[in-house]
Amino acid sequence: MAYEYDHLIVGAGMTADAAAKAIRELDRTARVGLVGDERHAPYERPPLSKGLWKDDRPIESIDLGTSASGAVLHLGRRVVGVDRVARRVVDDQGGVYAYRRLLLATGATPRRLPIEDERVIHFRTLDDYLALRRRAVPGASAAVIGGGFIGSEIAASLASAGCRVTMLFPGDGIGAGRFPYGLSDFLDGYYRERGVTLRAGTRVVGGRGAREGVELALSDGTEARFDVVVAGLGVVPNTDLAAQAGLAVDDGIVVDARLRTADPDVFAAGDVARFPCAPLGMRLRVEHENAAIGMGRHAGRVMAGTDEDYTTLPFFYSDLFDLGYEAVGLLDDRLDVVEQWVQPYREGVVYYLDDGRVCGVLLWNVWGQVEAARDLVAEAGPHDADSVRGRLPRLA
Repeated sequence: MAYEYDHLIVGAGMTADAAAKAIRELDRTARVGLVGDERHAPYERPPLSKGLWKDDRPIESIDLGTSASGAVLHLGRRVVGVDRVARRVVDDQGGVYAYRRLLLATGATPRRLPIEDERVIHFRTLDDYLALRRRAVPGASAAVIGGGFIGSEIAASLASAGCRVTMLFPGDGIGAGRFPYGLSDFLDGYYRERGVTLRAGTRVVGGRGAREGVELALSDGTEARFDVVVAGLGVVPNTDLAAQAGLAVDDGIVVDARLRTADPDVFAAGDVARFPCAPLGMRLRVEHENAAIGMGRHAGRVMAGTDEDYTTLPFFYSDLFDLGYEAVGLLDDRLDVVEQWVQPYREGVVYYLDDGRVCGVLLWNVWGQVEAARDLVAEAGPHDADSVRGRLPRLA
C-alpha cells in the first residue's frame, strides 16, 4: 500500500500524539499520518508504573484520543527505511509513505537481561504492564532489577499490590548517583519498612526459566528464584533509522533549537532527540513525559510553519509509596549538593551546583515550585549554599 502525507510521524507514543495535535491546531487541512510498531493507539505512559496500580482508573482512560485530531494511525508496523531523497518511508509490511515533512519520534528500547522467558518483563509498554499485572498477584515473589527511576516506581507498585518484592541493583542504594547519600539511605530504610528486600551492589549475570519460576544467577555467586522478574535497566535511544538515513547521531538524534536535523524537513523529538538545552547551555536527551509532550508539540508547530526555538527545561516526577518528587535539570551527586530540609527526607529541596551555577533542583514532597526552580537554573549565577537556600517561595 502507498500513502501520501504532508506530515508523517514515525512513532506512535506521547510525542507523536502531541505533534499531531499541534499540527492540527495550526493547519486544519494537513494530511497527518503516524506509523508505530505497537498495536495500541498512543497512550499515557506514566500511569503504567504509577496510577494504574493504586487507583480505580480504567485502562481505557490512558488513551490519548489521537484519532480525534484527524491523524491516520498505522499501528503494528515497524518502519525499516527512510529515503530522504525520494521523501518516503517504508515499513516491514511493504507499506510506503510519502511525506513533505517527517518527524522521527522513535523513542527508546529497554536494556535487556541475558534471559529469554515470558516471566522476564523489560518494562516499557502497555503490553508489558498487562503482562506484569497478570502475574502481580498477592504473595507472588517479584524481582525488580534496577534501583533508579523505573525500578523504584515498579517496586513500590508491586509491594502495594501485595507482592513479595526484592530489588537488586549495582549501586549502594535506591537512587544512588542521583540523590545525596542521606536521602538514598533513608529511601532504603523506607522501602524495607514496607516489606521490600534490598540487595544492593548486586547484578544479574545470567539465569533461566524453570517450571517453578525464573532462576537468576547473581554477581555475588548466589542464585535466587522468583515468580516474575521486572527489568528497569534504563533504555537505549532508537537511532538506527536516523543513522541509516545519514543523519547525525550522538546518544540520540542530533537536532537544532527548532528540533530539526541537518535535513530541514526531518525533525526528531522525545526520548530519541538530543537537543540544545538553552537554560543549561548544553545538549541533553531527556526520557520523561514532560519532554515527550513538550518537544512533540514544539516539533509539530514548527513543522506546521512556526519559527521558534525550543527553550523549555523539562521537568520530571515520581511517586514512591506515599512520597513524591518533581525535579528539573541535572541530578548528579558528583556535583556540589546543597540540601534544605523542612523535615529531613520528608519535605525539602536539594540543589545541584556546578562551579557556582545551579544546574538541577530536586523538589522532594514540595509542590508547585517547578517554574521557580526552572528560573533558578536559568540564572547565570554564581551561587553558593547560602544564596540558593530560601530562593524558592515555598521554602523562603
